[in-house]
Amino acid sequence: MKKLRDYEIGIAKLSNKKHSYEFEMDDSFFALFEQEIILGGKLLAKVELDKNESLLTLHFDIKGHVRLTCDRSLEEFDQPVDVEETLRIKYGPENMELDEDLWQITPETQTLNVAQHLYDYIGLSLPMKKLHPRFVEEQDEEDERDILIYSSRKDGDHEGDDNDGDDDDNVDPRWDALKNLN
Repeated sequence: MKKLRDYEIGIAKLSNKKHSYEFEMDDSFFALFEQEIILGGKLLAKVELDKNESLLTLHFDIKGHVRLTCDRSLEEFDQPVDVEETLRIKYGPENMELDEDLWQITPETQTLNVAQHLYDYIGLSLPMKKLHPRFVEEQDEEDERDILIYSSRKDGDHEGDDNDGDDDDNVDPRWDALKNLN
């Protein structure tokens, strides 16, 4: 059973150079988060940490698959995941998020837990509409068939004609009958 501390990197004693880490994520990783979207999965995250005196740069490379529930059939299926993200962390007076890709930590910070970042990057890579792969193929075919082309032109009208509706030759005779009601 994985714990959040399994995803900690001790940064206090690291020398100023590049360091590489690998984190395996399985069903127990996703159980750490209170959520119902990702049912489980099997992923490998390679994290390269580049440390210098004023900045930590973490490059995340996450590959594998997660198990989701199809929005249409409610069947479970495996969704491939391939994510590359970069997070920069600078030192400052307090711990806070400055931007989605820039965080600030205090110089006294001893460890950096990357579990939430891993989870967020995986979650953001998922499609909004979760469809089983067999429905994705059907959806693509439906999208090609269901293209609606709307045209207000009648047969005989052509592009480039300056027809403002003033041409009485093409008026439906039913409209003429309505004009006589006045």
